[in-house]
Amino acid sequence: MAFESSADETSVAIIRDGNEIVSLETATQIKSHQRFGGIVPEVASRHHIEQVTLLADAALQDADVTYDDLTAITVTQGPGLVGALLIGVTAAKTIAWAHNLPLVPVIHLAGHISAANFVEPIQYPALALMVSGGHTELVLMREEYDYLVIGDTRDDAAGECYDKVGRTMGLKYPSGKIIDEMAHRGEDAYDLPRAMLNEDNFDFSFSGLKSAVINLMHNAEQRGESVDLDNLATSFQHAVVDVLVGKTERALKAYPVKSFIVAGGVAANQGLRDGLNELMQQFPDTRYIPVPIALAGDNAAMIGAAGDIAYRHGKRGEWDLNANPALEFNYLEE
Repeated sequence: MAFESSADETSVAIIRDGNEIVSLETATQIKSHQRFGGIVPEVASRHHIEQVTLLADAALQDADVTYDDLTAITVTQGPGLVGALLIGVTAAKTIAWAHNLPLVPVIHLAGHISAANFVEPIQYPALALMVSGGHTELVLMREEYDYLVIGDTRDDAAGECYDKVGRTMGLKYPSGKIIDEMAHRGEDAYDLPRAMLNEDNFDFSFSGLKSAVINLMHNAEQRGESVDLDNLATSFQHAVVDVLVGKTERALKAYPVKSFIVAGGVAANQGLRDGLNELMQQFPDTRYIPVPIALAGDNAAMIGAAGDIAYRHGKRGEWDLNANPALEFNYLEE
């Protein structure tokens, strides 16, 4: 049984062998946060409290199993919102203790990547492009349960940039899907920066792109000029995708791998998928595994997949396990 509560999705799943979803129950909070233009931590935590035990019961019922049929309880320990994480951690610890089951904490990002196993087994060495609201990084896995960051964002994550740009454009939160749809209607008419694209590293930076869009909008407003929002969405998305695909290409050339995974909420972006589909034609010996769109966002199934790997590698949590909002992968040391 897996628990996920790192942000604004409460989710519980029953997973078999790390690659089969037996049941998955998720309660979203999007409507509760829309009027604020982003996630309000206190509101998120209250929703988790209301939903977590109901979803656990529903997951067991849908799977037609009892706690006696379970092998372990796994849960997102971090990163995320500390209050939200605490709800999932507390629920997982309580159930594990009450039913004498092993407790397996996992890193949220490992869950996003491990969701690829629901498509096909990840072959190692592997590389993952992890793109979400809070993270944009390239992760090298030389073997199973070995996660090393080779490139990270220096400022805003790609998903965060989408939401901030969407707010400036007057779009509803969350803005990523809306901008993606608009981008397919417009033209690349605005000259926007591709920060760090040609630098000899694997790091990202999106704050300059965000500022460029905001300044463009404000300057047009001051001059009484109109901005074609579809064209702006197209130009913005092209700038993001160019950097993500460009850095991925550099990493794939530097680290030949058997599998390449794109994961995280922004992995559902069609523009990014199109760009990576084209890129991967240059790497026929690398198996490309995009995480299914239905599992790209936060969910407990992916935590179950990561938990299975951690469980097999002997990872266990003690009863004093606490949420860790700053939990991250290690960085590769050359």
